[in-house]
Amino acid sequence: MSQKKLVKQLLKKLDKLEAEREKLIDKLAKALDKLEKTTPAKKVAAKKGAAKKVTSKKVPAKKVVVKKIAAKKVPTKKAVAKRAPAKKVVPITIAQ
Repeated sequence: MSQKKLVKQLLKKLDKLEAEREKLIDKLAKALDKLEKTTPAKKVAAKKGAAKKVTSKKVPAKKVVVKKIAAKKVPTKKAVAKRAPAKKVVPITIAQ
């Protein structure tokens, strides 16, 4: 196929994809509108009159004695920095 035909085919495919994209965007917009319309209706229906307060007897909770164990402190060892022995520079003498 020639390049012109390929370009035409690709442009047709691109147009189709753009049209599908726009349709999907419209569907999403409609779905969002429906959701926005239904949520306020549910909130209005959810309101109820003042509920009666029922007094319940409070039962004292049992206290459990927990023994605290002192954590053992482990003495930390300080790492001694080891120095690499300095390299001695040997002067090079040229015999004349």
